[in-house]
Amino acid sequence: MSFTFTVFKGDKSGAPKKSTTTKPDKLSGDSVLLKVTASGLCGTDLHYRKDDGMVLGHEGVGVVEATGPLCKVLKKGDRVGWGYEHDSCGHCHQCLTGAETYCPERALYVYANRDQGSFASHAIWREAFLFKIPDAISDADAAPLMCGGATVFNALNAYSALPTETVGVMGVGGLGHLAIQFAAKMGCRVIVISSTESKKEEAMRLGAHEFVATKGQTELKVSHPLDRLLVTTSGQPDWAQLVPILAPGATIHPLSVDGGNFSIPYLPLIAVPITVQGSIVAPRYIQKRMLEFAALHQIRPVLEIFPMTEAGIVEAMDKLEKGQIHFRAVLVPQ
Repeated sequence: MSFTFTVFKGDKSGAPKKSTTTKPDKLSGDSVLLKVTASGLCGTDLHYRKDDGMVLGHEGVGVVEATGPLCKVLKKGDRVGWGYEHDSCGHCHQCLTGAETYCPERALYVYANRDQGSFASHAIWREAFLFKIPDAISDADAAPLMCGGATVFNALNAYSALPTETVGVMGVGGLGHLAIQFAAKMGCRVIVISSTESKKEEAMRLGAHEFVATKGQTELKVSHPLDRLLVTTSGQPDWAQLVPILAPGATIHPLSVDGGNFSIPYLPLIAVPITVQGSIVAPRYIQKRMLEFAALHQIRPVLEIFPMTEAGIVEAMDKLEKGQIHFRAVLVPQ
């Protein structure tokens, strides 16, 4: 016997297509069958819209419909979410120290489980990689937190941001608008850096204490040097412009995905000194913290809702590609 459900796959035309995935109807191990109730659209998904046959989406939220024989925590009716990582070995040094996102056998979106994703009616994932959604967070609000929220929170939490720090957030978009909220609620002074003044009012409303526009400026001025800079823009910034506003010992966190090489002036790197800290999405213990923190402090993404249909997915992806989404797109089944 088997269970078949609806999925939306990448297509070489660039317009994802409705299809199906079939799985055994008897759940094994700690597998969980869930009905998808919301899916975030992440910039990473755009890279694979032409990946013929791959099921799209990795910011998923759903309701548990059935659990496997080894499940110990979840039960039917629970609301859960999942993100970029689906599995790991559980035995290596990285897994045993809470860094399973760097496990040599990690199962990540795109590289594993390509027959299912969050652009779907259902999914089957391991209980160990599902996260209960707090009652205070809706399904639609939870979806972008599963990757976008986890990514920015991880940069702050895993690398010990302090409430006494001045945190710079470069870019006010899908990642940046969440980074502003998290850093502000952690008690940090938040200085937002953007190309123009167009998003100043909203950045301040989200919790920024200061706003700096870079367009036409040869020298940037801030009230306090930045102890930490979260870069959420898609392209690399002008480091020669930014390095002078970094505090001695500052850390740069490049959080968006870009090709090519990371290039920064060499002498300031060693003279200031500066740390460049790479990271990906959060490990599970930080993902859980992030959801609890967001629920407690009422951190919410700014959303545009689209139907989870072929037409709805194409519309959302086209708008995101053109930079017209304000700030996160979420797909909801019809």
